[in-house]
Amino acid sequence: MPDFDRWPAGNFCWIDLSTTDLEGASSFYGPLFGWQYNDIPMGPEAVYRMPQIRARDIAGMSELQPEQRAQGVPPHWLSYVSVADADATSAKIGAAGGVVVMPPFDVMDVGRMAIAQDPTGALFALWQPRSHPGYRVAAEHGTICWTELATPDPTKAAGFYTEVFGWTPQAWEGAMPYTMFQNEGQSTCGMFQLTAEMAGVPPHWMPYFAVEDCDASAALAQQLGGALLMPPTDIPDIGRFATVRDPQGAVFSLIKLAGM
Repeated sequence: MPDFDRWPAGNFCWIDLSTTDLEGASSFYGPLFGWQYNDIPMGPEAVYRMPQIRARDIAGMSELQPEQRAQGVPPHWLSYVSVADADATSAKIGAAGGVVVMPPFDVMDVGRMAIAQDPTGALFALWQPRSHPGYRVAAEHGTICWTELATPDPTKAAGFYTEVFGWTPQAWEGAMPYTMFQNEGQSTCGMFQLTAEMAGVPPHWMPYFAVEDCDASAALAQQLGGALLMPPTDIPDIGRFATVRDPQGAVFSLIKLAGM
């Protein structure tokens, strides 16, 4: 059972969902992934909901803020990269061609964060951990096991993330051109180029949740009100995956990893 108490700087370490219906989303993801929930009060009427497995935090969930709704921000998952210094890393982002969308700010005593956009348009967050290191379980059923960038310009994106996080891009030979990013010698995330057939899909970081049976989980997601955007599909030597839109509109992928 892969439990974690810290993540190296440069690794993805957290993910959270911003949604239009927290209770509806909770009723979808709980049965799908076997999550339990712990609510953290965030003011008189708001909570930050922590999905848990074995009483260990594995993600966050909250309602979209009124200003986000007014701006037309859709429900979405946001992936966070662990950093030693959110302010210093934010300073690198502009120099590398990205944009700091939300400058660094403290999240009580648990950490310091910022939200940024890479030069090709994909959003991500920085997390400087204090009392909260990030997700405490990964790579088992119902938890994050991979994060993947879909971008119109892999060359530009690779240069940006190499400069900001020190990642090392490596070409992977598969069914389509694909890049693995390494951090501290370990493959931690991937990247592929958006094609003409994907017209209308914005640049994004896609979270992959590990499941024990991709077909069964995809079917359950539909029963719970989700929609299949990509039906279960084999990736030779890697596993079997599907892409799902939850009932509120946030998109994520499921994957049954080979050998898991």
